[in-house]
Amino acid sequence: MRIVVAVCIAAVAVAGLAYVWLFPDVFDRSPRPGEPPSSHRIVLPPIFWRIPTDQDAINEEIIKRASIAMTGAPLPGTPDLSDLAGRLKAQGLTQGAPIFVRIFKREFELELWMKKGKSFERFATYPICNWSGRLGPKMVEGDRQSPEGFYTVDARALNPKSNYHRSFNLGFPNAFDRALGRTGSFLMVHGACASVGCYAMTNPVIEEIWTLVEAALRSGQRRFHVHVFPFRMTEENLIHYREMPWMEFWQNLKQGYDAFETAKLPPKVSVCDGRYAIALPSPNSVGSEEITTGCAGL
Repeated sequence: MRIVVAVCIAAVAVAGLAYVWLFPDVFDRSPRPGEPPSSHRIVLPPIFWRIPTDQDAINEEIIKRASIAMTGAPLPGTPDLSDLAGRLKAQGLTQGAPIFVRIFKREFELELWMKKGKSFERFATYPICNWSGRLGPKMVEGDRQSPEGFYTVDARALNPKSNYHRSFNLGFPNAFDRALGRTGSFLMVHGACASVGCYAMTNPVIEEIWTLVEAALRSGQRRFHVHVFPFRMTEENLIHYREMPWMEFWQNLKQGYDAFETAKLPPKVSVCDGRYAIALPSPNSVGSEEITTGCAGL
């Protein structure tokens, strides 16, 4: 009998260790938007969520894309990188125009928009080769999680001699992340196809993005916005992921998504009481407003 009890205890201990290893974020000590930093809560692990996390499919997609990148072939959906000038001309766009970037993790897509007239027009959608972690925000240094949220990039964030060909720093943690006690550093969009919290685009793709980023900043855009979403913020996706623990945060991100979809101008973003506050920009905006803090005027 004692042997049976000992075996059962050992089995439970092993299962517990495996559980912690597989789901290190089960005790999520980060507050939800609006909660004080001292507020703690328990988040159920994926095995108890009532909808799929899609993590297996995400991991399979990363492996598939890495295997393609290793051959040197372009990822499916890559635009014709050999004809940047021709593609710009076909859309009536000018190299050096202000830019705006959106990232969608689940779809593995990075959109680059350019100012044309009084609004922004989507110039290209690039396939992302790799990002790391799960759907959801980055919480702490070393969690290998790719961030979600609203970020700005200026010339100081560019690195032309990156270990991953070229890169620009997203500026994590921003004011929102800091308000919630989130930590991390050197979260980039870069080349190659390896990621420990970054968005890896492959060298040829980051080269084209870099060309347009550098031209925009050199032509007078002080900074550009990068909006990172877990997925395209459609009603179908929001219903699909409705039981995920980050839904309140994602609904907050959707406000910024909707504002851009309405005006086709990057919205003004501020941080108020641990949430993103979204406002429409001036009609002449070039998408270079800083992310501010405070609730005045809201």
